[in-house]
Amino acid sequence: MPACPICASAQTVKNGRIHNGKQRFKCRDCGRQFVEYATKKVIDQVTRNLIDRLLLERIFLAGIARAVQVSEQWLQTYVNQKYACSASKRAGYTKKKGRRERFNAMSCGHLWITKRISNGSG
Repeated sequence: MPACPICASAQTVKNGRIHNGKQRFKCRDCGRQFVEYATKKVIDQVTRNLIDRLLLERIFLAGIARAVQVSEQWLQTYVNQKYACSASKRAGYTKKKGRRERFNAMSCGHLWITKRISNGSG
């Protein structure tokens, strides 16, 4: 059995598997759960830029996740963070009186979110 990464104890037991099938272990001393050979996939900036462009094309998230080979869960979290950032900028927006503005584009990092604004007339 592998040693605990926190307390270095050898008192570890098998404790099921994670979502991709890797063995999970639990330390009997400190209670920490861990995977022996954990791999953290870092999404590079080039991939994030591609995702931003695909989001603007209004492609389904499942399709983007398959095409770019990221998990749907990671993609949903990424989109939520982008939306929260743009929503905070949107809160201070006021429409100019007497002028119909067709689009309000806001930037958050490098994702541009476009929102249609209506002045109430057809």
